Amino acid sequence: MGNKVSIVKCDDYSKSKECIKEALNLIGGLKSVVSAGDRVLLKPNVLAAHKPEDAVTTHPSVVAVMCELVQEAGGTPVIGDGSGMTHPGATADAFKMSGIEEVAKTHNVELINFQTAGYVEINVPEAMHFPKLHMSRAVMDADVIISLPKMKTHELTYYTGAVKNMFGALPLRTQKEMHLLADRRIFGEAVIDLYSVVKPHLAVMDAVVGMEGNGPSHGTPVKTGVIMASYDCVSLDVVASELIGFDPMRIPTTSAAIERGFGSNDPVIVGTSLDEVKMRYKPSSGGITSSFPPVVTRMFGRYFEMRPKINTSRCVLCGACAMNCSAHAIEEVDDHLVVNKEKCILCYCCRELCPADAVDIEKSLLAKIITKR
Repeated sequence: MGNKVSIVKCDDYSKSKECIKEALNLIGGLKSVVSAGDRVLLKPNVLAAHKPEDAVTTHPSVVAVMCELVQEAGGTPVIGDGSGMTHPGATADAFKMSGIEEVAKTHNVELINFQTAGYVEINVPEAMHFPKLHMSRAVMDADVIISLPKMKTHELTYYTGAVKNMFGALPLRTQKEMHLLADRRIFGEAVIDLYSVVKPHLAVMDAVVGMEGNGPSHGTPVKTGVIMASYDCVSLDVVASELIGFDPMRIPTTSAAIERGFGSNDPVIVGTSLDEVKMRYKPSSGGITSSFPPVVTRMFGRYFEMRPKINTSRCVLCGACAMNCSAHAIEEVDDHLVVNKEKCILCYCCRELCPADAVDIEKSLLAKIITKR
């Protein structure tokens, strides 16, 4: 049954494997989605460079267990994500500090930085806001996608979980464009444009320790003591948001998904009953994207820019940036290379891969002020 959601008590990360296995068995097992030889993308939440105990990122023990279970099922796990931070090197830093880089090394699993692995442009049928999206190449190359979200509050969507976890598959320019929609309902619809073309086959939620308050990155860790699993991300989000005291249909991503015909607003709960583990998370007090009228947020957002710029005095014209630019934004003008601002998707791949360190970051005045702070 696709809309089954399992809840398993898990009071410590040392018990991750037994709890995750139980959560999976309750809904039908991992082999229902993973076959021998499958390339399985494990998509944790690696929002920013934080230690595991900060509860910003998916705990490394959960990622490690999923690597082991996918390997036991005959699949080939790969781990991938793109940080939500607007500066080069953010994803690599987040992988390292979160402990997920070490998991990949220990389990001999490929670790994919979405921002340097490249993007492909895809069509979004029946889109409400984004008829075309640049999507991580690693997502498109996977046979199976498993979302590994962290249970957290969110300033714009109140709660963030399995559905919004796929947001990291987008380049930063698109993430920024969606955030600058500023209206909660419209933002939720935009996220479902993404979800409609990259629905994970399974979600396993890390809710052993979640985040309440000013999530998704500045909140407070709170022991929640559960692992959850479902083949349907929307159904999982319905149960998870209710578990922490939120009305599921007030979550913009969930309501937009249900309206588009995805998931169920009445999932079947298996394992521990919801009443046994229910608690109330403190909501986010809101941030710049939710505290001001959308027109104000959009205006200020346009003035915050951190763009790659080729330093012609250091550039050796090797072409590495142009060859690796998914958006084909590197152009030759008067015998030197420039970044076309209209085409650039802000993946910073050109800077990351330049052997001559010839790609600088050009900051707008607002960006200089904010990043200095």
